[in-house]
Amino acid sequence: MKITLLIPTLNEEHGMRHVMPTVDRSLFEQILVVDGNSKDKTVEVAREMGYDVVLQKTPGIRGAYMDALPHVKGDAILTFSPDGNSIPSLLKPCIDKFREGYDMVIVSRYAEGAKSYDDDAVTGFGNWLFTNSINFFHGGHYTDAMVIYRIYHKDLIHSLDLDQDASYSFEEKLFHTNISWEPLLSIRAAKRKLKVADIPGDEPAREGGERKLQVLKWGAAYYWQILREKFVWK
Repeated sequence: MKITLLIPTLNEEHGMRHVMPTVDRSLFEQILVVDGNSKDKTVEVAREMGYDVVLQKTPGIRGAYMDALPHVKGDAILTFSPDGNSIPSLLKPCIDKFREGYDMVIVSRYAEGAKSYDDDAVTGFGNWLFTNSINFFHGGHYTDAMVIYRIYHKDLIHSLDLDQDASYSFEEKLFHTNISWEPLLSIRAAKRKLKVADIPGDEPAREGGERKLQVLKWGAAYYWQILREKFVWK
């Protein structure tokens, strides 16, 4: 099983210099950085470190994933944030769990023994609400359905229609935003009864990079998506 470490960036020079050197490169077939037009030296540093780099043209984090997808060499994708939120030492335990035969493994901020130090009251409540709603409406057993830090088979992107604009267009037009595919991946994996596991992993406070969170728009879009997947989309 060849694995691509996929890293979306926007002004992540600090993480490139201080977080990425602690990543065990031997775990991966490829380290692929997709950059959303950083104004600092993120791209230059990534290239100096020998990573593959894609310059993002499509807006939003899902746009970053779609722009990166033709360049992915691995059979599986592990998405990772270099801003300090994702702990590099958990990469190997995540991969080891995945190799036990799972379709997806999530590094959960809310599993027993783990904690998010980046949450505030609003984001903490939102993550609790979304995760429990996905479990209730779609039969999931998640402790963290929203987090970027996860590994999954690349072919799930196509088989779960994550690469189709129609899977997101209604919510994005309604709330004038661009959303990512982690929540929908969690929803459709639960609906398909795929083999999913989590491992506990703290989320440290952000060290650098540009925060991309749109709390109200994303929250509304993701909750609408949860409901639409239950009552409309089959």
